[in-house]
Amino acid sequence: MKAIVIGSTKHLILALIYASLGIVIALLAVGVWLLNSRPDLDIWHTTQLASEYNSRLEITDFTGYQQLEKQLFKELETEIYSRTTGPHSSILNRYVHGSLADPKKWRNDWNRTFEWPLADAKFGVLLLHGMSDSPYALSHVAKHFKGEAHVLGLRLPGHGTIPSGLVALEWQDMASAVSLATQHMRDALKGRPLYVVGFSTGAALALNHELERLSKSQKVDFAGMVFISPAIGLPPVAAGAKWQARLGNMLGLEKLSWNSIQTEYDPFKYNSFAVNAGDVVYQLAERNQSIMNKLSVQQLLSIPAILSFQSITDATVSSLSVISDLYLKLPDNSHQLVMFDINRTQVNMSLIPNDPLSALNELTKGKNLQFTFTLIENNSDQDESLGSVQATSQFSDSVPTSKVLTQRWPRNVYSLSHVALPYPMEDSLYGPEGVHFVERVQIGASSSRGERGVLSVPAAEMLRQKWNPFFPYTIQKIDDFLLSLDIEP
Repeated sequence: MKAIVIGSTKHLILALIYASLGIVIALLAVGVWLLNSRPDLDIWHTTQLASEYNSRLEITDFTGYQQLEKQLFKELETEIYSRTTGPHSSILNRYVHGSLADPKKWRNDWNRTFEWPLADAKFGVLLLHGMSDSPYALSHVAKHFKGEAHVLGLRLPGHGTIPSGLVALEWQDMASAVSLATQHMRDALKGRPLYVVGFSTGAALALNHELERLSKSQKVDFAGMVFISPAIGLPPVAAGAKWQARLGNMLGLEKLSWNSIQTEYDPFKYNSFAVNAGDVVYQLAERNQSIMNKLSVQQLLSIPAILSFQSITDATVSSLSVISDLYLKLPDNSHQLVMFDINRTQVNMSLIPNDPLSALNELTKGKNLQFTFTLIENNSDQDESLGSVQATSQFSDSVPTSKVLTQRWPRNVYSLSHVALPYPMEDSLYGPEGVHFVERVQIGASSSRGERGVLSVPAAEMLRQKWNPFFPYTIQKIDDFLLSLDIEP
């Protein structure tokens, strides 16, 4: 009897294992089928440009990087623009000359590296954009400092050309380009301070540059760092992104190398997103954490003062990781963190099931903060319909101080987003008004309505907040930050 029970149990366990394995295989097959049933890839998804920079090339200075970039854009013209005809053509295709999304419809081709030297500049500013972006992402910060600082906006490898540039990209390629640009700026400034402003992945690259130097007992290069929506930590799903691409390579299914395949209607940002790009940011964030955990307190004190801007709602990077994996690990060294709360109207709060501020408060509760923490929040003393906002700041266990801002929440905006922070309302591409003196795409002014599932652009992407109503505050805060470091902006 005992043998019968044991035998039956074994058969039951085996049956459950096989059943579970079958379910997993079935789900995997369905997932692969769904991913592979997406729109066909175009030449900008499958073409590899030979002139793109990577860290294995024998290029030792920034002049060489710029020369290669010139070759790259000549190759882009030959391999993509000249071949984008027939079914590829579209009035909203950035790879069609004269289309509404043609980058040449802007006075500057912001897809390329730009440098604005200034002989008598008191300091320099290096600008590092985010993943799938271009130098356009920080163009408004660049314009703010033009005529006051030596400004360099770096086009990171794989960016500004075609989305396939991110399929085989490694974070070391971008880090190497940052090192070349940094050395170039240091040489040009001849001892004057160099500041870096990094957006998203650009912030992670700036941090990595200094962490790598500190890990080798070298002096830091930057006098201060400004981070906008920094990629300090990513959602857990990012860790498994590479397996989708590897499965696609095994099965010979190129579409599996893409997280999204969309119409390329944005002149300065890829709409299609390679799976590898997410994995690259994840690897970079992990590398930064690994180094930080090994540095001594004295080494951490050598990290330049950091000013960061972060929305508490961010679907791209982890807002809480900015605190837990960066600021709570840094000793007191004039670091500042500004976080933008949601627009807490009664209507908005009735539609938000989980208050994002709860998790933030839980993380900082009882902590003796060694940085100045500023929360941009609704002004409770004013009628909520006015959208009035205040900046509440606190350092350590000091009494919080509040200052009412001149900027307000727009009536139809319930929060900021990852991509919104670097752009003012006046931005002609992502702002709500656009321009009327030239015929070109105005993404922020889009207000299309209709049935779901009809357009190739997801509704969630169309509704995502693209500009920052508090951008003037952001710029003023950056100026104040430089003043606090004894540099006159």
